[in-house]
Amino acid sequence: MSAMLYEASNTLAATVPQPKNDAPTELTTKVNLVLGILAWAGTAAGVCGVLVTGAMMAISVKRGESSEHMSRLGMVLGGCVLVATAGPLVTFVFK
Repeated sequence: MSAMLYEASNTLAATVPQPKNDAPTELTTKVNLVLGILAWAGTAAGVCGVLVTGAMMAISVKRGESSEHMSRLGMVLGGCVLVATAGPLVTFVFK
């Protein structure tokens, strides 16, 4: 039974087309430009998020209010980590 499954898988896998990795250079340069801008914007948004969260924490301490700013800061830092690791993760998966 296993020999028959092995032959069937070899026969079926032999007909699967293997596409080439040849994208037009005009397309790759435009896509790289857009991805670079998005990465820059994500980093800028992360920095702004950390600054705003820090300012809100400082104002709350000055007023004597207790708030859940640490959870907000954790969410902002988690987003920063996600933005920073998106490129290397996609590169690792698809190359």
